[in-house]
Amino acid sequence: MTHCVVRDWQGKESGKASLDLKVAKETSANDLLHRAVVRQLANARQGTASTLTRAEVAGGGRKPYKQKGTGRARQGSIRTPLRPGGGVVFGPKPRSYELGMNRKERRLALRTALMARVDDLIVVKGFGTGLDTPKTREITAALGRFGIEAGTKVLLILDGASEAVKLSVRNLEKVKLIAADQLNVFDLLHAGKLVVSEEALAKIQEVYGDG
Repeated sequence: MTHCVVRDWQGKESGKASLDLKVAKETSANDLLHRAVVRQLANARQGTASTLTRAEVAGGGRKPYKQKGTGRARQGSIRTPLRPGGGVVFGPKPRSYELGMNRKERRLALRTALMARVDDLIVVKGFGTGLDTPKTREITAALGRFGIEAGTKVLLILDGASEAVKLSVRNLEKVKLIAADQLNVFDLLHAGKLVVSEEALAKIQEVYGDG
């Protein structure tokens, strides 16, 4: 079990919160996280790259020049891979890059990634309090009050974020907003700091704390 300091919207300490998630064994954690990240990135690939073989390129039905007497190498089609505009040999074709990973492993990797970042975890009570209209400057100022340096990649984890908060965060290149029940391993490991609302922390414990 890990205990985290809870801060209010002004950045002052306002209590404690706990997070208790089962994680992978130390000997297998790195391998598990690596496979989870590779799977996530592979599954995000579209796999739509495609080239034409010599059979699919238009034209080339006529022999470009006679077989003998020209002094040139014999050619049967202008669509041969040896000529510009011809077909491609062993080029890419549409395919799926999807990798499998069972549900228990995926959830274990997610819990392990989150617990590995507890030192960079900032729990905030009432995130966005008083923010009725979109104000990107107010979000930036709040991150500064939480001790986060400008330019740091921040993963903001909220449960039921308001429209004002969503619009305020949208303009920040280094800040990514994600729902508490839609966590993924890559974002957890890629961010420099994790900012979690107190409600989102409870949601994470509820959704992922079943082992």
